[in-house]
Amino acid sequence: MLVSLVPMFDKDMKVSAYSLLAQNDNYLLNPTLTGIERHAVAAKINGVDVLNEMGVETLSPGTDIFLPVSKIAIFTDIPSICKVPHERLILLLEDINAEESYIKRLIELKSMGYRLALKNLPVTSYVEHAAIIKLIDYIMLDSTEVEVTKAKIFFTKAYPHVKLCVSAIVSQEYFDAIKDDPEFLWFEGPFYRVPVTKGQSEVAPLKATYLQLLNVVNDADFELTDVADVISRDTALTLSFLKMVGAVAGAEITSIRQAAAMLGQVELKKWINAVVTKELCADRPSEVMRISLLRAKFAEQLAVLFEMGMSGQELFLTGLFSVLDIILECPMQEALSKIKVSKDIRDALIEHKGKFAKVLDFVVQYEAANWQEVSRVFIVDNIEMDDVYNAYISAIKWYHQLIG
Repeated sequence: MLVSLVPMFDKDMKVSAYSLLAQNDNYLLNPTLTGIERHAVAAKINGVDVLNEMGVETLSPGTDIFLPVSKIAIFTDIPSICKVPHERLILLLEDINAEESYIKRLIELKSMGYRLALKNLPVTSYVEHAAIIKLIDYIMLDSTEVEVTKAKIFFTKAYPHVKLCVSAIVSQEYFDAIKDDPEFLWFEGPFYRVPVTKGQSEVAPLKATYLQLLNVVNDADFELTDVADVISRDTALTLSFLKMVGAVAGAEITSIRQAAAMLGQVELKKWINAVVTKELCADRPSEVMRISLLRAKFAEQLAVLFEMGMSGQELFLTGLFSVLDIILECPMQEALSKIKVSKDIRDALIEHKGKFAKVLDFVVQYEAANWQEVSRVFIVDNIEMDDVYNAYISAIKWYHQLIG
């Protein structure tokens, strides 16, 4: 199974929703599946396990989730399968038919509080499926397949209740040309996969991490590795910690544990007490923190699969700081000048080369649901899809525990 949550954003680049993109492993790798097997695959709601593991509380506040559902899976017991609250979920119809039983099922789901969305419906099918379009809340317009401005004219006249979203935007110029049109609600596209505004880019530590640190350092003989592991769960604390250690030690840092050892128990306790006294904590993590932490843990989990088992800690930092330029609002080279990290990490983040760059690129491709490139890496590096899926789920669980 391949699953990723891709952010959708408004005209100001603020995350407003997520689109769950998934492919079933058997169908992807075995195009000659039998009819029975194809039916079994179509009856599943791919990716729902990720939503259940992640929990909506780990996502940006007030955001919705588009969940793709096939015309067969639509008849399954969705409330028991997916634990996401109805008001946060939008069922994205992957394929539809005009049968009365199908329309009745959509009406039933609407009465239960679900919203419906539609994508990839040919213009020639609008009349045939008018009864279904009347039930739809959102239409996803693929900018590479349709002329969205013309489609907008049709929908605003024939179905003014439908909210329009534009997907597959490939360039900043295209986005700039349509973003201020009031008829377009949300946007999505590979041109910008980390859609955070300046107001969201500040990363504040998590309250739970503060409490954990206090509990650890209040122990008479606490372990430096325990403190380092807690710090590593928070992007803001890691950034602040490595800045401070780098300034004091003036040496290259390869891991948070190494930095803790360089500082020592006494100084580490002083720093933690100083940080905790500041009122810098936030009630909810920003989108950039979510991306930063998930990339970090996912990269660490992939270390063994890419035959870099001894470099898990450095891969964690590579993923964690992969959005450091956004956090500090400056070019990556300038951002990394503020922190002393290893040459391998710098090469991956600035030059996009070296042994860690391959893993980071894979993480980013997976995050963007570029399944063709992800599958290519599976073949080239002899990596099992299930192992990657389990690594991703493990990262999701870890993040959920931090926020939950």
